[in-house]
Amino acid sequence: MSHDLTAITASISMISYAITAPVHRVHRGDGSRHGRCLLPLILIVAASSIASSQVVTPAEIKDPDMRSLQQQYINDLKVVGQDIQALPLEYRFYLSRKLDLDESQQQHADQRSIRFDRYKGQTVVAVTGNYYAAYPEKIAADQRARSTFLNVVMPILKSEVPRFQANQQVQGYALEISHHVRGQVMGVMVERPENLMVFLPQSGALQLLGSRDENVQQAGLMQGQIFLNSQPINIWLNGQGPQPAPGADPNPTAAERRVVPSGSEIAQVGDSSGMQVPVSAPVVPAAKPNVGAPTPVRDTSPQALAALQGASQELLANLLRELDPQAHFVSYAVHSFVPFRQGIYLELSLKTVLPESAAGSRYRLAAMAFDDHVAHLIRPTLAYFKEETKFDGISFSTTVHLAGRSPAAVKTEAVEFFFPFPELRCYEKYDCTGQQLIDTGTVLINGERVALNLEVAEGGSGR
Repeated sequence: MSHDLTAITASISMISYAITAPVHRVHRGDGSRHGRCLLPLILIVAASSIASSQVVTPAEIKDPDMRSLQQQYINDLKVVGQDIQALPLEYRFYLSRKLDLDESQQQHADQRSIRFDRYKGQTVVAVTGNYYAAYPEKIAADQRARSTFLNVVMPILKSEVPRFQANQQVQGYALEISHHVRGQVMGVMVERPENLMVFLPQSGALQLLGSRDENVQQAGLMQGQIFLNSQPINIWLNGQGPQPAPGADPNPTAAERRVVPSGSEIAQVGDSSGMQVPVSAPVVPAAKPNVGAPTPVRDTSPQALAALQGASQELLANLLRELDPQAHFVSYAVHSFVPFRQGIYLELSLKTVLPESAAGSRYRLAAMAFDDHVAHLIRPTLAYFKEETKFDGISFSTTVHLAGRSPAAVKTEAVEFFFPFPELRCYEKYDCTGQQLIDTGTVLINGERVALNLEVAEGGSGR
């Protein structure tokens, strides 16, 4: 792979005989019973061979550290390979050691490309492959890159990231995908390959996949590096890039070039039938400005907070006493009203103890702290506040550590969930999911705001 990504060279080999060889029925006296017993074994062997054919064998990797990782996590890599093979892509896609192969060559070429590698000194899960979609030349280069990114790179990341997000040795993901561009040269229709290379650090990948907010996703993508035929390029998820401020005079020519022209078509590479298939890249609509009524400005002065604390003292004492058996409040903490983002929130300090099986990244711990602890406190807590208007929401601030390990002996994670009352009421009535509540609230891990996708974060096993 280019751009300092170590290339792995190997002789081209045919696909394993276990995949292509015909299966002959074994005839015996009780043949039907033996046939039924043999079939599952054949399927298991075939599935194992297919998975193995997507992953580079450890012995072929020269770097001893990468070879060791390849051996240790080869089963995870095989699952990624199975996921990639099962992707319902509209155009044919092959994992490959080499880019820019004709499809006839690719069908017989070595398709083992999933491996650990290095990119500019960082350890990455690397994937290379050939995508046999041919974009019309009239589609702008950034739009061709965006289409391949959304249709191929994103699904692969969705398989890789949950399995390796908790692995401290994996620092990012590198993918190099070749597609084709179709145009005319001297009146003759020709196709040429075009190579998209994407590198995303672990934090950027988690931000891209872990949020439903388009701006947060874009910020995650911008942490990485993207090249098209070795030239740096930006991919805008909304298909348009930064929009001009209201009243500004946009450049019509640039705007028309950035968007895929209506009616543009992509063809399967090598399709000489003249049939073409409409562009299928999903188009994410641009974020719309919030035009709702402005939130009333709160008085967050120390005097106002002290007055609210004094007026709520008895209610808070009852809440802390009655909910402590399930909430595990921090006894020495002051549960008080705090200013946050032009509002006032009641901060409740908790202790969350997770099983040792929950070990993993800070995102995994935060997600499990919400699902296993905080989510169960929301409805009981809201029972103490009916139509509250004096403050804006509740902050569940918890210190997370694993069972069997003393907080003083291992690193703990400080996680804060700030939830406004309207969203809390929505969750209370079962009109919103926990993920929707998190998306509309604010999550801080060790003081830094993060995007948290529960499914993605909990999908990675501890390492």
